[in-house]
Amino acid sequence: MLDLDLAMSFHLVKENEGNLRRYGALLASGNSKVRLTGTADEEDLWEQHIVDCGALVSLLPRGARVIDVGTGGGLPGMVWALCRSDVGVTLLDSVGKKCAAVEEMARMMGLEPHRVQVVCSRSEEFARLNREVYDVACARALSEAPVLAELLSPLVAVGGMVWAMKGPRCEEELAPGEGRWGELGLSDPEVLDYDLGDRHRKLVIWRKISPCPDRYPRRPGMAEKRPWYR
Repeated sequence: MLDLDLAMSFHLVKENEGNLRRYGALLASGNSKVRLTGTADEEDLWEQHIVDCGALVSLLPRGARVIDVGTGGGLPGMVWALCRSDVGVTLLDSVGKKCAAVEEMARMMGLEPHRVQVVCSRSEEFARLNREVYDVACARALSEAPVLAELLSPLVAVGGMVWAMKGPRCEEELAPGEGRWGELGLSDPEVLDYDLGDRHRKLVIWRKISPCPDRYPRRPGMAEKRPWYR
């Protein structure tokens, strides 16, 4: 089980608070043009989104190649890039307006393309051309856990990790895949619990233990329509 060092994570958040606050202001402004997050209030963005993403920053392996799938306004990938100069982050989303907004924010924050790359694509299509190259693939508030496992496993190299940032009821989502995660090349999931004030959060972690079968991911939309475990 990974050990989440919240004290170290929040040290990194505090150390980079100026840049993170500036990113939050850009995110709030961007929300007036395209819906990037559920709130446009800067303090809500800080507490509900930026701090939440920052809590995990100490878990990232040194020098990791990370992909944030369904990044929306750049969460969590932009936060991680701003706190950890040693990691390279790909921000993936299928909505062109969101990608354009995030790319502009990354430019304004001075994040160079070799550190932060924005890609506009469906994850299923991107995975066919970028198979098993990342150390960590993560999604936050995107889909239920079994769907995420199918979408993210093909992106991660053997020895890497798949992360799903979840709320307190994630065990219900995991139940259908119990004992069958190996079909995607994944270990059984570990669930890491942590609290942010009065909010209880969970991170689901799968280890990539073998190559993902070539049939995954299936064409866009199939992971939701016909779950792999049925």
